[in-house]
Amino acid sequence: MKRLVKKSVLDIAAYQPGKPIDEIKRQLKLKDVIKLASNENPLGVSKLAKEKIKKAVPLLNRYPDGSCFYLRNCLSKKLKIRPDSLIFGNGSDELIDIIIKTFVEEDENIITADITFLEYEIISKVNGRKIIKVPLRYFRYDLEAIKRNINNKTKLIFISNPNNPTGTYISRYELEDFLKDLPSEIIVVLDEAYDLFVDVNDFPQSFFYLNKKNLIILKTFSKAYGLAGLRIGYAIARPEFISYMERVRQPFNVNSLAQAAAMAAIEDRKFLNKTRSTVIQGRRYICRQLDRLGIAYIPTVSNFILINVERDGEGVFRSMLKYGVIIRDMRQYGLKNFIRVTVGTKKENERFIKILKKVLR
Repeated sequence: MKRLVKKSVLDIAAYQPGKPIDEIKRQLKLKDVIKLASNENPLGVSKLAKEKIKKAVPLLNRYPDGSCFYLRNCLSKKLKIRPDSLIFGNGSDELIDIIIKTFVEEDENIITADITFLEYEIISKVNGRKIIKVPLRYFRYDLEAIKRNINNKTKLIFISNPNNPTGTYISRYELEDFLKDLPSEIIVVLDEAYDLFVDVNDFPQSFFYLNKKNLIILKTFSKAYGLAGLRIGYAIARPEFISYMERVRQPFNVNSLAQAAAMAAIEDRKFLNKTRSTVIQGRRYICRQLDRLGIAYIPTVSNFILINVERDGEGVFRSMLKYGVIIRDMRQYGLKNFIRVTVGTKKENERFIKILKKVLR
């Protein structure tokens, strides 16, 4: 059977998603389980989005709007950019795939960090493209080292900002310095899936660089907007970049419910503000508690925290499961002594700290 599989696929380690709540309830016979593993919105879905989804249900016998016309115009007005500067995907994962297929030749390579969003590497390998992984420096992207690894076959650089799973970020000044003398034939992809949780003043305003460099910005409705189950994301770039990506995009790739919900979510500023406030307050609470317990963690600007438990992270993960708390162990990232926790509601955060203390004791 192995002989039938593409060589580029054989050495790929499949992405391991966070365990679903229902699966844990069934396996461990638990009634009360909380999930703090997949960086999802702790408040659920916007009421406005729910109402729009209900209205879209009777039309599910029809194919969705293939160009996302209404969502495109709604978002372009909100962002104050041209509608043809946008492309939509079935989550950011599909957009990463589209970008690689559109711009990277078979003999060209892609650069990213060694500890970052796993899909950069997985999708690159699925497409048979070489990927160069540059070690983080103090859990942050080492932009100088990335530059040193550029060669005449480099086409794409993926930067997760803030970075998943570390929660660290690249500042405006660091990004400007990095882009300043970057070769003109290289495309930089800034993945800003978690930017709406950032509360620092020197985070880059990436729109400013769109017309100055070969830049593609990735955004998602999965995190702050609470639409992870509908799978919808978008990319922003110069119109000529988008036009080529549209040639690769599959027709009807974004379903009708996702389009309807995204339009409503954009307008529901109250829900977005509440989400942001809940996450920032929850993040501060968890970090204060970890400080009191003497447990090391990586300072974060996102909706998750990378924690050094100084022992087998998988063991801590399994022990917490028994108490109905799902977190993420970091083996797949090569961080065996770490766990990652998503910031939840006040009640969920308090339960996490309580169970973590019990397990580490």
